[in-house]
Order: sequence, then structure tokens, then C-alpha cells
Amino acid sequence: MSATLVATDLTVLRGGTVVLEGVSLTVAPGDRLGVVGPNGVGKSTLLRALAGLVRLDGGRVELSPPTALVGLLPQEPDRRHDETLREYLARRTGVAAAQQALDAATEDLTVGVAGADDGYSLALERWLAIGAADLDVRAEQVIADLGLPAAALDRPTATLSGGQAARGSLASILLSRFDITLLDEPTNDLDFDGLERLERYVEQMSGALVVVSHDREFLDRSIDAVAEIDQHQHGVTRYAGGWDAYLEARGLARRQARERFERYADRRAGLVEQVQRQREQSVRGAVRAKRRSPDSDRSARGARIEAATKSAGRVRTLQTQLDRMERGDEAVAEPRKEWQLRMSIAAAPRSGDVVATLDGAVVERPGFQLGPVDLTVAWADRIVITGRNGGGKSTLLAALLGRQPLTAGRHSLGSGVLLGEVDQARTHFRGESTAADVAEAATASSPADVRTLFAKFGLGPDQMTRPASSLSPGERTRAALALLQGAGVNCLVLDEPTNHLDLPAIEQLEQAVEGFEGTLLLVTHDRRLLEAVRVTRRLSVDAGQVTEAPA
Repeated sequence: MSATLVATDLTVLRGGTVVLEGVSLTVAPGDRLGVVGPNGVGKSTLLRALAGLVRLDGGRVELSPPTALVGLLPQEPDRRHDETLREYLARRTGVAAAQQALDAATEDLTVGVAGADDGYSLALERWLAIGAADLDVRAEQVIADLGLPAAALDRPTATLSGGQAARGSLASILLSRFDITLLDEPTNDLDFDGLERLERYVEQMSGALVVVSHDREFLDRSIDAVAEIDQHQHGVTRYAGGWDAYLEARGLARRQARERFERYADRRAGLVEQVQRQREQSVRGAVRAKRRSPDSDRSARGARIEAATKSAGRVRTLQTQLDRMERGDEAVAEPRKEWQLRMSIAAAPRSGDVVATLDGAVVERPGFQLGPVDLTVAWADRIVITGRNGGGKSTLLAALLGRQPLTAGRHSLGSGVLLGEVDQARTHFRGESTAADVAEAATASSPADVRTLFAKFGLGPDQMTRPASSLSPGERTRAALALLQGAGVNCLVLDEPTNHLDLPAIEQLEQAVEGFEGTLLLVTHDRRLLEAVRVTRRLSVDAGQVTEAPA
């Protein structure tokens, strides 16, 4: 079904704070729209508003036809403890809701409720359109294609490993059959194979797509327009073209806005100068005119008074022009200087020549084995670690750092090693302690210094004083990066550091990592980050086996 979604003048408040204001947006059949903006600007809120999941404080969302299917797949899936993967997929794809609606319509038809025929027909049409009839068959095929065992479908999602959970989330996207699909950070935790599958799905899907993503390569390959949310005006500006075209158009728009303001400022300054000069001349002329001439020449004195009067008239004319320029349509506001993260990584004195070693190291868990691994990390090595989800990348890092018990073999950490770590789960900021308490303990800093540090990362008093577990994914990531700037490190360990970061912050992270002179261990599937950061060694981890490839 071809469907169009029209949002008109959307306004959303949260606790009295404006999140979105006057947002108008049209999503037409076949659109591929990327939504961008800094963390906390309202991107996820906009998707939820388009899906009808947010109470609007103004405006409306209309669908044509009204029966069109709109589906939102959020960035942090709400996995339920007692829910199997099969049930999770049915819920995420909308099949579970469609089944409930069909069951209710069937019951109404059975007991003879008035109008039940039409209700049943509509429910059946939606049930078929959303792919409920063959979901189980398709799910088994997709799960197999993603490398998950068939038995995983009937396992509780809480028992899945991180890699399996990431593939389960991807499966829910690949199985979706919405007319308009809303994806919030779908590339988080995906390996290269998952990214390719997601990109093929987006390319082949028949309906429209609205996507929030930090993955620049994915955006460049997948979208044909960008909606940028302004953090000050809370509105949306739409740009035609893909990611690189958006960057160029946005840069041009900002340069033109700056040039318009500078031309306006120059004209205004010129008028102000003319008004001042003319006023001074008028005052001097009026003073001279009132002085009695030595020869009592009344005609000369009258001429001077007339000249002074004309000069005063010119002052009024110039002042009127200036007032019109400042208050009328000619006024041009100075473009805001956007807040920018300025990130650096605090360096510590170098460690010993050997940073970490694994000697015949083996890690065993039910259904998985890492190793045996023989690996030495030397001072100033810059190592990138890649591989499929669930292959053992994070386990390898944990073993190297001595945080994962070994079934066999040995581990050692070198002398003088000071770790700075952003783990995939952002574990530092998952508990009930406040973010400020966590940072003070980790950096040995005073409360005032922590406030200053967090402010540099766009985190204010509200984020500092709440339980760390209540922070958004983007806030947790920023807080974790702040710790790297607050305490000296000589070994940097980053596990999917770009997940949940906004694009300007990712660019700052790239620069900070590139400028870091110590040892680097980096796990990432961000293709542009890999291109931007200098590495000396590449490790691949697949099914628990570690191999080294040329850098």
C-alpha cells in the first residue's frame, strides 16, 4: 500500500520544556528520510510522535490512507524477561497486535455484534498486510540466515548473548512489513554483515523510511533527504539529497546566513555612523545659528537656522531608516554559534614496553569457547578488533584486561598501565549512584571540577544528580567519554564507542583518538571511524578464534 504521512505544526513539551515546536514534515511513498541533530534535541521524540506514541501539545499527524501501517523500532528494545525471541519478533513487527485485533474481531463476528463484518474485514486485511500469515516461516529463515540456531526462537530473550540479541533486533527489522517504517539507531551493535543486510533491506523495501542514525556511511548509502532538528528553535529544516549532499548544503546555508548578517551589520553600522555624524553637525549648526552675528545680519542668522533645521530633518530621516532596518523585515539576526564538544584524552606517563599478554588463554562458556589465544600488546600499539556479533570481541578485551576468568592459560597486565575504558554496555553509568558520584570516584576530582568536566560534554545538573541508570544512551556515552578527559590514561580501550553518540561528537572522538599517543584497543563497526583513525595492527575474532591481518 502506498502511504503518505503528514505532520503539521507538531509541538511536544516535556515537563514544561519545549522539545519540538511547529514541526511540519511530509513523508511520501518511497521516501528515505534521515533525522539528525545533537543528542537530546528530540529525534526519538519526533519518531514517537510520527508513530502516534506521544501526546501532542499542538499540531496533528495524518495518514493517507488512514489504515496505513506505521511501525517504530526503537533504539533500546524493551525486551521482556519472560518473552521468547519468537514472541519478541511478533510484538516488534506488529504481528502480535494485529493478531489480537483479529481475534477480537472474530469474537465480535461470532456473537453477532453490529458492524462486526466490517471490523473483521479490516482486521483481516491488516493481519495479512503486516505479514502475520507467514511470520513463523519467515522468522525461521531470517534467524538461520543471521547465524542463530532455530532453537533460539523459543528461548527467553533475556538468555541471549549480546551478539545474539543484536541479531534478534536486526531480525525484527528485516521481518517488518510496515507502509512507513521508523527506525531509531538501527545500526547500533551491528557487525559488518548486519550492516550490509540492513542496507539491502532499506534499498529493497517498498514503503517509506524515516531513520535516526549516527552511522555516516549508512546514511550516505540509504537516504535521499535529511531532516535536521534545530536545538534552539526546536523546528525542522529539510535538505534534499544524501548525507554528503546534506553536509554541503548545510555548510552553504550557514555561510550564506553569516554573509547576510555581515552585510546587514555593515549597513547598520554605516547608518549608525551617519546618524551620529549628522546629529553632531546639527547640534553644532544650531549652536552657531543662535549666536548673534557681529554685524547683526538677520538674513545670515536665518540662513544658519534654516540649515540647522534641515540637518535635524536629515537626522530624523536617517534614524527612521535605522529603526526600520532594526525592527522591520530587513532585520537579520546573527546566526547562533553552535555549542561544540571539545574533546581531548588526558595522557598519563607511558607504561612499560609490554601492556598486556595472553598465553594460551582459553575462556569457556556454555556453547562458546574463546581461544586458545597467544597475544602480546606492546606500548603504543594501535589495535582495531573486528568480527561478527557474538564472535568474542568483547570477551577478548575482558581477558586482556584481566576481567574475564580464564579456563586455561595465563594473563598479565604490564607495569604502569593506566586504563581508560568505554565498554559496550557503558557499565560505569548503569547503577543507582549519581553520575556525579561515579565521576568523582573515577577521577578523584572535586564536585566543582566534575561539574565543569560534564558541562564540556553537554551534561548539566539534571544529568549529574539523577541515578546514572536513568541517563539516556547518548548521555551515558558522553559521561563515559568525559571520564577519559578527567583522568590520565596511557591505554585507551574503546568498545563500540560511537553507539548513541551524535555526529558532531563522533567527529570530536575521531580527532581525540587520532591524537592520543598511548596504546589503543578499539572495537568498532563504524566504517568512517575506521578510515579516520590510524592503526598499526588488525585483529579479527570469529567464533572464538583470533587471527591477525595486515594493518
